[in-house]
Order: sequence, then C-alpha cells, then structure tokens
Amino acid sequence: MPDQCRALARRVPLGLARTGTAGGHFSGDIFLAFSTAQPGPLSSGFPTKATAHLNSLEFVPWNYLDAFYTAVVQAVEEAVVNALVNNATMIGRDGNTSYALPHDQVKSRLNKR
Repeated sequence: MPDQCRALARRVPLGLARTGTAGGHFSGDIFLAFSTAQPGPLSSGFPTKATAHLNSLEFVPWNYLDAFYTAVVQAVEEAVVNALVNNATMIGRDGNTSYALPHDQVKSRLNKR
C-alpha cells in the first residue's frame, strides 16, 4: 500500500499541468499521499499477546488503479480551479494586497481550453 500511495502522489503534477503550470525546477512542490485504512498490518508497534500471529492487508490490485490515477488528476485540477474562482481581494500584513481574479475572465479562459 505505501507504494500505491506513492504512485497516486506521482499523478498530482498531471492535475497541476492541466491548469497551465509547467512546474519549474525550483517550484518547491511537495505532494503527499496517505491511507487511513488498516493501521494494524503496517504499524511499527510491538504486538500484544492478544494479537494474531499473522496480519493480512487488503489493497486494490495494481491493475485496477487506473481509475484512481484519473481521479487524482481530476481532483487536483478541480482544487486549483476552485481556488482561482472562490477568492476575494485580501489585505494582509503591512498592507500587502492580493487581488481577486475576475470570475468572468477566469470562466472564459477555462471555456477556451
């Protein structure tokens, strides 16, 4: 399962690329993937007497992961688009201003793709 999480995280840049970025060499992007399923088999704790001698781990077979890869790419793209559209002008520390993007222009550019 850790290898599958790693494989899913490697698809994140594809979703970013669909929004127009090339991801420069020094972009500093870090992508994480983790699972909350079945903590027992992958835990590093010492077993107690109540635990079984063998643990089993259920995971999606590798040949079924393509749909998950597609979902990662689409979810990342959607998150970026939502961040572009769901914004407001903000004034931060020392009067630094971050202006909201004009929604009509964002929408028209997305429709041109």
